[in-house]
Amino acid sequence: MRPLLELNADGQEHTVSTLRAQLGEHFELSIEDREERLSSGRQTRFANRVGWASTYLVKTGLLERPRRGATRITPRGAEVLDQVPGRIDLKVLSRFPEFQEFKPARTTTVVPSEPNEVVDIDTATPEEAMESAYEQLHSAVADELLERIKEQSPAFFEQLVLDVLHAMGYGGRRRDRPERLGRTGDEGLDGVIREDRLGLDVIYVQAKRWEGSVGRPVIQAFVGALQGIRASKGVLITTSSFTADAQSYASGVSPRVILVDGRELAELMLDHDVGTSTSRQYALKKIDEDYFAEDSTATSAAGPAS
Repeated sequence: MRPLLELNADGQEHTVSTLRAQLGEHFELSIEDREERLSSGRQTRFANRVGWASTYLVKTGLLERPRRGATRITPRGAEVLDQVPGRIDLKVLSRFPEFQEFKPARTTTVVPSEPNEVVDIDTATPEEAMESAYEQLHSAVADELLERIKEQSPAFFEQLVLDVLHAMGYGGRRRDRPERLGRTGDEGLDGVIREDRLGLDVIYVQAKRWEGSVGRPVIQAFVGALQGIRASKGVLITTSSFTADAQSYASGVSPRVILVDGRELAELMLDHDVGTSTSRQYALKKIDEDYFAEDSTATSAAGPAS
């Protein structure tokens, strides 16, 4: 991670492909080294490690991504380069709260079946270690999804939101698919979902690409638009987050309004395969106890073993 950070030290944008080539030269890697692949065969081991090093530095705020496929050092990154001699590794990054939120400290991990139980990762079972790694990968993909969404046009985001809701089962039949509005006179409503064939139960949707937190005034305007068309249900989805005041207001207002923030949207996309695909699946095997259970009747009929 230190060489990667040093290559960004000039404060300019650097593409991932250029950085990867420079790091290969820095470590004097042979062609064979650079082309060695992971067991999945889908990516080289070197590209995978450079990618994760970049992700860790971005999550900790030492690097930033000014655009897709490029990084740039931050003031914090420059400060770490100056103040931390030698190796920059996960132990160094663990000093920052942002990294703790993204990746639990090495000495602990959360067991999925017991949300409140914390165990020593050195004594964790293989299943617990795999679950911890899965959660970390899941979080990284969710973050990348949000970055990609923010690069798209408002029209793309509006359609994406409707695609997610349809994948969740709203407007299940083809003819009842969620309909994008996005035209003059729609009162800021971006889409509509008809939950039954006659259109008696309708949900209106608003999609907001925001950088800062969405406050109460935005929710009030959405509620006003719903009231103007006598709608009883609405869903407001954003790429950012909602203030506590906005959430409190939405929880008790009529018509009913459901808020979906950027993190939840990314999770829904992952859960329902919208904008994502499965890279590889692992099947965890266990012993079939029924197969190995002796037939007690057959055993007694045969008599005791000699």
